[in-house]
Amino acid sequence: MQTNEQLRDRTILGWREWLILPELGIERIKAKIDTGARTSAVHAFYLEPYRQEGEEWVRFGVHPEQNNRDLVVECRARVKDRRIVSDSGGHQEERYVIETALAVGDYRWRAEITLTDRDTMKFRMLLGRTALRGRFLVDPDASYLQGKKVHRKRRTSIQTIDYQESQ
Repeated sequence: MQTNEQLRDRTILGWREWLILPELGIERIKAKIDTGARTSAVHAFYLEPYRQEGEEWVRFGVHPEQNNRDLVVECRARVKDRRIVSDSGGHQEERYVIETALAVGDYRWRAEITLTDRDTMKFRMLLGRTALRGRFLVDPDASYLQGKKVHRKRRTSIQTIDYQESQ
């Protein structure tokens, strides 16, 4: 069990926060902080697996802003795994798993993220328990405790980012 002092040192998140996925070129994406989900997931509207230097990689497209299909971020990442994941409705799906850097407020860390089509969902990303564990506390009554989105003119562009694991 954690002491009050250990808990006091944790960053507090609201039930929704703006995240950055810098290695994927995603400057901001609204995420639901979902303690009911074990795994984290990001919206990927297409997936193209390929091999690079003997390793499995995946190319995928993300619409990081809800209701803006004109903004496309094309990402590439090394596949860490493929797993069967159950959604909130109990439906099972095999998903690609990648590991990438995340940022919320001043906090930076690495986490596993699954890739799935979340086009009909309210949030383009879910941040699950595994990514939260030992780092954050969640206040379900609060939103955007780590900062609100910087309001920018609606963008329409395509970006391609190559993720190279720095290990």
